[in-house]
Amino acid sequence: MAGCGEAADGRSGGGWPIGFIRLVQGDITTVEADAIVNAANSDLIGGGGVDGAIHRAAGPSVMAELDAIRPKIGCCETGKAVVTGAGRLNAKVIIHAVGPIYRGGANGEAELLASCYRESLRLAAERSLRSIAFPSISTGIYGYPMEEAAGVAIASVRGFLQQPSSIEDVRFVLFGSAAYVTFSRVLSS
Repeated sequence: MAGCGEAADGRSGGGWPIGFIRLVQGDITTVEADAIVNAANSDLIGGGGVDGAIHRAAGPSVMAELDAIRPKIGCCETGKAVVTGAGRLNAKVIIHAVGPIYRGGANGEAELLASCYRESLRLAAERSLRSIAFPSISTGIYGYPMEEAAGVAIASVRGFLQQPSSIEDVRFVLFGSAAYVTFSRVLSS
C-alpha cells in the first residue's frame, strides 16, 4: 500500500518457523490475510467503526452466518470470538472478537482485551491459517486508551508466538497515523 509505514518484529526460538509482527497504517478491509479480525460487539449484529466497515466490505453473507450463530450461543462474551467466512474480503475467514468497554482500567479490561487477541490467534491456528490481521480492538467507541491497548495487544501476540503454531504473519492494520505511531513506539520498546 503506497504511503503506508511498516515495522517488523521478528521472533525466533524453539526450532519452529519464525513469526513476525508487522504494523501497517491503512484500511483493514483492503488487506490480504488468511484471517481478518473484526472488533465486534457482543450481540454480533454489526455496528460502527471497524465492525461496520468490515460488514459493508464483506457483504451480506457474513451477517447471514452470524444470524445462524446467534441462536446457538446467544451473545458472544467479552474476550471471546466467533468465526465466519470472509464474504468479499480477501481472506479465508473473519474472526469476530468482542473487546471490553474501558471503565477506568480496574475492572479486568486488560485481561479481557488480551483474551481477544489470544482467542483470535487460537481460532486461526486451529484452522491452520498462517496470516492474521488485527485492528486496534476496543480503542474506538469502547474508549480503551491507545497506549495501554497497544501494550496489551503486542504482549499478547508476542506471548502466543512463543509457542509452535501455524501462525507466521501477524499484522496490526491501524487506521490513522496516531494509532500507527503509538503501536510503533510500543512495539519498539
